[in-house]
Amino acid sequence: MNRSGPGRVLLGLLALTLVCVPFYGAWRWNDFRGAVTAQEEPGPRGAAPAGGPPPERRSANTAPVVLAYHDIGRDSRSRFTVTPEALDAQLAALASAGYRTLDSEEFIAYLRGGPAPSPRSVFLTFDDGTHGLWVHADRVLAKHRMRAAAFLITRSVGSHRPYYLSWEEIGRMARSGRWDFENHTWDLHRRAAVDGSGRASSALASRLWLPRERRQETVREYRRRVEGDLDRSVADFVRHGLPRPRLFAYPFSESQERGSATPTNRSLREALAERFVASLTNSSDRPLPAGRRAAAAGEVQRVEVTAETSARELLAAVGRWTSVTPTECPDPLTQPRWWRRNDRSGTDGLGALTGTGPYPAATGYAAASYRPAGTADWSGYTVDARIGGLRESRNNIGLLVRDGSLAPLTVALSYSYVRLLEHRDGRWHEVGRRKLTNSVEHRVGVTVEDGRTVVVVDGGIRIERATRVTGGDGTGGVAVSVRNGDPAGSWPRFESLTVRPSAEAAAAPER
Repeated sequence: MNRSGPGRVLLGLLALTLVCVPFYGAWRWNDFRGAVTAQEEPGPRGAAPAGGPPPERRSANTAPVVLAYHDIGRDSRSRFTVTPEALDAQLAALASAGYRTLDSEEFIAYLRGGPAPSPRSVFLTFDDGTHGLWVHADRVLAKHRMRAAAFLITRSVGSHRPYYLSWEEIGRMARSGRWDFENHTWDLHRRAAVDGSGRASSALASRLWLPRERRQETVREYRRRVEGDLDRSVADFVRHGLPRPRLFAYPFSESQERGSATPTNRSLREALAERFVASLTNSSDRPLPAGRRAAAAGEVQRVEVTAETSARELLAAVGRWTSVTPTECPDPLTQPRWWRRNDRSGTDGLGALTGTGPYPAATGYAAASYRPAGTADWSGYTVDARIGGLRESRNNIGLLVRDGSLAPLTVALSYSYVRLLEHRDGRWHEVGRRKLTNSVEHRVGVTVEDGRTVVVVDGGIRIERATRVTGGDGTGGVAVSVRNGDPAGSWPRFESLTVRPSAEAAAAPER
């Protein structure tokens, strides 16, 4: 039978389809495999590595600690690449110590004034969006039933494969319930020229050089460029079906605490504050753990994890960054491991401050801060100290309160005087002075409340100072220092130091 022309065309198309479909399917399969890398299962669950001293008991209001990772992988020379085995051991150690991980929603709720999620919690973050998060980290998280947030440079997604994640991998990670995705710019995680000599700096935090016009960007041009990048990045999230990001991580872990009064930094902080609940950094001029101080600064500082970080070291770092209350620290001098020397002596220990030595030299200065990260949100406390070894015009001690705040105060105590000094505009200013009865020993009590500081020496000499800053800008713990100017004489010493909630704080109802 003679087939018509249209029939022959239809049969030809059908034959062509039968021939092409397998090849098309194979091509699409190869394309899919390129977009979704095979995952690697972690090793079997083993005993958690020893974590050092047993964890301290924590109050119900303990703030979460934020951890910062970058890539997860093997055979890398980068100190920012942690092996899958190290990540496995670190998460096992955290789980064994009773820590749980937060999702972004829980962390943001806390930053906005909500209660602490639990006495022991960490927020795991991973910068840059590298493929190691899908290949290795995702399976390790699943093994330990933990969660994390990945901060994406959205222009890099799907590029330089397989270094960066693909949108297909990100979609699978989001659907697993183990991952949240937050912002790390669209294309500002890079250095660029900032002057005619070619000197490079952060493309996010700096005004760039315009070579055709032989000038630097104006502040208005800078802000327009940065806002355009951030908005484009946010649009990428929405376009790929992800929730709008509410957290931002600075490229290169920059911090706007430095030089914060410049118009450029002010513009950047405003642009970030308009789009995100908080910005995260690994570097700051003062500790900014999650809490009141960080909220006031608009930044949260993270504990960075590198290839050199062992599970034991990670637990120790989390301990240092975990918030404590004055009630939990009644006798700080009996806890030498929680003090950090900050006198550039390169030594540890409290002997130079408590009279047992060693001392930096026959004369000089020694100083230490007590748990500067763990006490960052302290207010409503009283510190009492007994001082000995004072000599006329030869030595003195310093008792600093509101350590790390924007307005720290130092009580400088000598043989015959007490002075109150306030730090502002980059230097110390005397704001109070009283004559004392000459003595080699004195007792001093300092009460810190949100709006004032009261100093009482030897039970009767009093100095009161209204606080210039309040709220999170004025919170902070305790630091001590001693000075000796007599080569033939002895150093002064702290014979005792105790901390307790102030009467006002003790009477306040618990939140």
